[in-house]
Amino acid sequence: QVQLAESGGGSVQAGGSLRLSCAASEFTYCVGWFRQAPGKGREGVAHICAGGGVTSYAGSVKGRFTISQGSAKNTVYLQMNSLKPEDTAMYYCGAGRFLNDYNYWGQGTQVTVSS
Repeated sequence: QVQLAESGGGSVQAGGSLRLSCAASEFTYCVGWFRQAPGKGREGVAHICAGGGVTSYAGSVKGRFTISQGSAKNTVYLQMNSLKPEDTAMYYCGAGRFLNDYNYWGQGTQVTVSS
């Protein structure tokens, strides 16, 4: 019954930054960000568990993206820096009790990076 809502997407130039938010209706132990671009499958981007004590990232975003938990424990952020055109995708968040095993999903927010 947990509901998730993503926000913060938009259009930026290469090298720019965006911060995505995932707000949950109630606390969940783990949250992950995923993305899907045209012609490609869903790709896991970053995950956070245990109140921010455990994080993981896809190799393609390491050093550029940071996942974090907000002061409000039911909100998770994805700070995206040094954006590249290949980051263009629909971004989704999922949540659940275990890492990469999510029961609840948001509707997505579009990120477009121009060259």
